[in-house]
Amino acid sequence: METLFTEMNNYLVVIPKKRLDTNNSPEVAETITEKIEAGERKVVFDLGRTDYVSSAGLRVILVTAKLLKSQNGKMALCNANDQILEVLEISGFHSIVKHFNSLDKAVEFVCE
Repeated sequence: METLFTEMNNYLVVIPKKRLDTNNSPEVAETITEKIEAGERKVVFDLGRTDYVSSAGLRVILVTAKLLKSQNGKMALCNANDQILEVLEISGFHSIVKHFNSLDKAVEFVCE
């Protein structure tokens, strides 16, 4: 798998390597959904190692946000490059999901 899942004290960090696209998004979505169904309520996508997010990747982010909202959970993104930030802005995701410049800030937000 091209995505790392790191479970910390009371939150999950999802770290896509290189790309979040049609090749890996189904597996990423399935893993995240399983973790939310098992009780995970705080998720951070760390995009520091991610060069590209396709529409399929955006769908994973949106589905995660919706699942967490229905479970009174929280989600944040962090460390996105300029290209990914532009995609998030153009697609309107910046108004749906918070983005932070560091993992620490994103974790602080989801753990409030």
